[in-house]
Amino acid sequence: IIWGDRVFVTAADTKSGQQCAIALDRRTGRQLWRADISAFTTDGQYSNSCSPSPVTDGKIVVFFFGTGELVAFEVGGRKLWERNLGPFAFQWTFASSPLLHDGRLVMQILQRDVAVRGRGKPTGNESYLLALDPLTGKDVWRSLRPSEAVAESREAFSTPLPLVHQGRAELVVIGGDCITGHDPANGRELWRWGTWNPTKIGHWRLVPSPTYGAGVLLACAPKNAPVYAVRAGLSGTATHRQALAWQSHVQQTEDTAEAAPTLNERDLTSDVPSPLFYEGKFYVLNGTKRKLYCVNPADGAVVWSGDLGGRSVFQASPTAADGRIYVMNFDADVSVVQAGGNGFQVLHTANFKDAGDDTRHRSSVAISQGNLFVRTGTKLYCLGK
Repeated sequence: IIWGDRVFVTAADTKSGQQCAIALDRRTGRQLWRADISAFTTDGQYSNSCSPSPVTDGKIVVFFFGTGELVAFEVGGRKLWERNLGPFAFQWTFASSPLLHDGRLVMQILQRDVAVRGRGKPTGNESYLLALDPLTGKDVWRSLRPSEAVAESREAFSTPLPLVHQGRAELVVIGGDCITGHDPANGRELWRWGTWNPTKIGHWRLVPSPTYGAGVLLACAPKNAPVYAVRAGLSGTATHRQALAWQSHVQQTEDTAEAAPTLNERDLTSDVPSPLFYEGKFYVLNGTKRKLYCVNPADGAVVWSGDLGGRSVFQASPTAADGRIYVMNFDADVSVVQAGGNGFQVLHTANFKDAGDDTRHRSSVAISQGNLFVRTGTKLYCLGK
């Protein structure tokens, strides 16, 4: 993440075995400070406990790690406080990012109710939202977030989305086979819609964060399931007819969503990348089939779609600036795609993979002040003037 002339990254140092909080100079790449936090962990599937992004308001910066450490610093590097929120009951390495919003630090923990692979408490693991004082790390409120999902489908790697719709502020949370809105003042649930998993499949963990634009929220169900456009401003427990503006296709296990207009676009799905809303359009990346979709928010109509090519999948989320969309695949191929309604057009592709780097690249391209920041397994590149 970038604020002014500071770049903050969370990193795993494979030589020391430490997970680190690092600050760099945006103009030169010089390291301004580094803090070693603890030993990092990995699940052996090309991810580790340093996956969450840090967050800053320009005064403090907060780092979170999948091992549970939550650490706050002044942007100059002085540590303010540290606490551990774990252990977590996740099959894979937990990776929700923290959120700074309206003077509070918000964490989302959507996990299994029982331990898995030796992780978490044997029983009684709760899913919840937690708001903290960012200056002290002390709890402001803690709100349970129940779910009827089972097993791995209770796990979510998404990040809460702050939203103001028609004057009402809320935090939107997705995972556990449903999407919910919460009062930022106390975490109270304002509304709920679900499920996209009526047969309670047990391995539908949720990765993409919700995306908002033009009055609708996109919820991407996993494992080739549909993309759902959920109307903002709901109250209580909403039915499919009340909640859904449209959906991309009919899931074979779904028997309750006929009320929503269906596009029958089976490839319009996203298992990992979060959708992008940019200049009035949604952009949905099907990382497995390497296809990018430009979608009209009102009715889900596909403006265009295109094949990004290559043999490597995409799990990083798309980002955009200056009328261009930036995406990176596992092999560190960065593609630049023309945004807007004039058809699919790849403007340029460049490879950033380092010699000897076997990383599966999952970092989104970050954008700030006319620069692109591309992160590989061993380097951070700043592109631009």
